[in-house]
Amino acid sequence: MDQKIVLFTILGMTVVTYLPRVLPVWLLSSRSLPPVVVAWLRHVPVAVLAAMLLPSLVAQEGQLALNVDNLFLWAALPTFLVAWKSNGIFAPVLVGMALMAAARYFLGM
Repeated sequence: MDQKIVLFTILGMTVVTYLPRVLPVWLLSSRSLPPVVVAWLRHVPVAVLAAMLLPSLVAQEGQLALNVDNLFLWAALPTFLVAWKSNGIFAPVLVGMALMAAARYFLGM
């Protein structure tokens, strides 16, 4: 490939990646958003995390796996409860890691 094409591709990818992140900050930095928008935006990180996490919890090898052999799903349920009650990150991570380690050690999974 020609070096100019590579350079323009990198520059184009930089612009396409950078603009959607900077434009909202630049356009909205001097304005305050309505309370309903702020309340809605607070739910975006949780929704994105759930959308990324759910397929890995309920699908194994491309198939829906809601059975007793799905270790990830069973470890996630108490971990979600701890995350909801603690409102932190440290306790759920510890609970999830401990449950996975215990299940793999004691159940041989």
